[in-house]
Amino acid sequence: MRLLVDASVLIALVDGRLDARIKEALTDPDAAVHASVASLWEIAIKVRLGKLALNAPLARLPELVAQMGITVLAIEAAHVITPAEPAPQTRDPFDRLLLAQCMVENLRLVTIDRQLTAHPFAWRPH
Repeated sequence: MRLLVDASVLIALVDGRLDARIKEALTDPDAAVHASVASLWEIAIKVRLGKLALNAPLARLPELVAQMGITVLAIEAAHVITPAEPAPQTRDPFDRLLLAQCMVENLRLVTIDRQLTAHPFAWRPH
């Protein structure tokens, strides 16, 4: 399964407080796990604004992501011009971009955000 983790899941991974079902899905040998540059950007903004404290230095985030076996997904033109369909409950541009990336790249969004968990492109535990 091809998965895209959102910022909240990425933060929980870095901080070591991820839900067991999600952790199991992300460590499944058949899973190809990605994190969008958009999520790294969102985390960086929150850290710099003092709204988020990570258990690791922000500068190490890309390295930590790589060490976890997660591939960083770049933002491509197709990602920004593709509308998230169906439109999600949220107006958050990062969330909408992640859903568009899921659509374009055939990924499932791994999230704990209640506004996104019911979206057709969201991953659901079995």
